[in-house]
Amino acid sequence: MPLLTSPFAQLDLIRQPEQSDEPLQAFDAADEYLLNHIAEHGLSLETRVLILNDSFGALATSLAPHAAVVSSTDSFLSVQALEKNLVRNGQAYDAVPVIPASASLGGPFDWVLIRVPKTLALLEEQLIRLQGRLAAGARVVAAGMIKHLPRSAGELMEEYIGPVQASLAVKKARLLFCTPERKSLQASPYPTRYTVDEPKIELVNHANVFCRDGLDIGTRAFLPYLPKNLGAARVADLGCGNGILAIASALENPDALYTLVDESFMAVQSAQENWQLALGDRQVEIRAGDGLAGQEPDSLDVVLCNPPFHQLQVVGDFLAWRMFQQARSALVTGGALYIVGNRHLGYHSKLARLFRGVEQVAATPKFVILKARK
Repeated sequence: MPLLTSPFAQLDLIRQPEQSDEPLQAFDAADEYLLNHIAEHGLSLETRVLILNDSFGALATSLAPHAAVVSSTDSFLSVQALEKNLVRNGQAYDAVPVIPASASLGGPFDWVLIRVPKTLALLEEQLIRLQGRLAAGARVVAAGMIKHLPRSAGELMEEYIGPVQASLAVKKARLLFCTPERKSLQASPYPTRYTVDEPKIELVNHANVFCRDGLDIGTRAFLPYLPKNLGAARVADLGCGNGILAIASALENPDALYTLVDESFMAVQSAQENWQLALGDRQVEIRAGDGLAGQEPDSLDVVLCNPPFHQLQVVGDFLAWRMFQQARSALVTGGALYIVGNRHLGYHSKLARLFRGVEQVAATPKFVILKARK
């Protein structure tokens, strides 16, 4: 893998989750462009730098020895990547404090460096939370690859922070320079809320939650076929999002014990609030994590999963395949993984490589619901 070379450091970086023969690198030309720009202006150890959405820690690892750097992200995997990349490049794993995107940012900051996220609602929420957090004379710079940098990103920055000027393109990357100006503080439109008819529950959705404005069609297809009569089963909702699968299942299975896991801090925050709204103080574990990587083997009876088919802007089934492997490890012999997936993704054949029995529970023109027994 190539090294990230900038005026600040030469770094050997890895992505998370790791895979053998990794085809993708942990940084891109937008990271390089941003680091070169900052170097032109200079930093000191007293310069307070906030980095937003640093996917694998390329920016924070480069700048940590040169400034007072804080990183904020909505991704548990990004935090894991940052810690590993700091150690990999001779720094302490906790050299950069991390603020989950679900938490307050603190401040004030002299520089704010933004990697424009795929979900513009997350960017909007982050810009709203920056209000009142900027030091006098602060510089705000966003970066992205041109193909992933919509015009609306700059419009949001202008709305909440100040005028924006775009740079020239370099290696298909672009920077957006934002000049902060005094603005009246604006309230956030997040979280959003919507109601599901069956079961009848209201769902809270923070800014980076998948399908925050309405129930996604895959989950809608899955809900009628969630397993019933589970007794005191130990159930995990893997990639729980706002928690709808686990909550619907828990309402039908009052004695079952639930664990909800997602790598998005905002998803976990949403799931916690939704569980409380629907089920009060009923016992549950809801955590941010790398799927079921930390789950004890043979500790679950049932896993529910609506697997993702992308990581950031990269589309593929790598994450889903990894989740299936994690589920198999965590399930007891005889336990079952239930999933919903697009027909064309061919999950049946993939599951058959891991589980001793795979059956189709139901199907719609677009989706299949599968049960895989260990």
